[in-house]
Formats: sequence, structure tokens, C-alpha cells
Amino acid sequence: MRHMGDVLAGIHATWEFDTDAVLIRFERGIRAPKLFQSLRERRIPYAALSSVTLTPGKRNTVVLRAVPRVGADPLVEAAAGQLKEGYDPYRLVLPAEREVLAEYYADELRTVLDPASDEPADRFLVAAPEAPMSFKAYDGRASTGSGSPSGGRGPGLPAPSGRLTTRPSGWVNWPESYGAPPKRSTAICG
Repeated sequence: MRHMGDVLAGIHATWEFDTDAVLIRFERGIRAPKLFQSLRERRIPYAALSSVTLTPGKRNTVVLRAVPRVGADPLVEAAAGQLKEGYDPYRLVLPAEREVLAEYYADELRTVLDPASDEPADRFLVAAPEAPMSFKAYDGRASTGSGSPSGGRGPGLPAPSGRLTTRPSGWVNWPESYGAPPKRSTAICG
């Protein structure tokens, strides 16, 4: 890109163009997808992109999309095509009145694409997102350390034991003095 530090703000994300990469910062608001909130920001080298498209969107918007090379981004490889359109981290939705500006940046991005951009990448070119320190599912919750995501040691610090502890969601407050929690019945009433 010719102008380092140019910024293009869209809905749920902002793209900042650098000399060798685009920095995508995701919004953390209440309406932003949870995937974007957990990603926070991603640095995408131009060598990791295969093409750039600009298409009309829904409700007076345009969509600027950078298409990653096959094998360049571990997140896209892990998702294996399962991400819905609204959760695509390479998609920037802009109001229709910014179409000319989006077209300018699409053309600028196309000029910096690697000549081998159609070929699959031989290694990951984008850093993998950080693994979650805790997660919750329908039937339980898992975290490192002693219940808090950081093991009670503060944000970003490793848990004292480093082992994964789990507890079923229905037994979060089961007193240890009662012994082991009872087994759930698997009988089907009917």
C-alpha cells in the first residue's frame, strides 16, 4: 500500500493498512459477533491473501472481502468452510455511500497481492488466535487452574498447576463435605 496507516472503518471492524499487512480490529460491542469479540485484532500479511472482492451487501451496504490463500490462516483452515457469512473475519461491511472509497482500497490491495497468490500457502502466514483460558458448553465448563480463567493469579498469568479442570454445570456449588456428587440418572421416563 502506498499510504501506511490508512484506516477504513466499517460495521463491526476497522481495517488499518500498513506497508506489508492489513490490521483488522474487531468491535467488542454488544451487537458484535462473539467470534469477533474474542479475536480482538488480527494482522494479515498481504502474502496471505489470494484476491479481493467488492460486492453489494444487504440494506444499503457494500462488502469488501479479502480472500485468504488456502493454507495461510489457521482459523479459516480449522473452520473448514463452516463460518457463516456474518462471522467471516475477512469481510468488511460498509455503508453504501463509502462504495467509492471501498473500491479504491480494493484496487490498492489488488496491486500488492503476491504473484503466487493463487497457489496454496506452504505454511501458515497468519498467527493463530489465542486459545481460550476457559469455555462453557451445555453440559459443563472447563478452565485452567482453580475455577477462574487465570487460575486466580490475575489476567494473562498461567494457572499454578497448568492442568485442565472440569466440572459439570449442575454441580458447580456441590459441597466437598458431601463427598462425590451423585450420578445423574440416564433413565428415560415415558
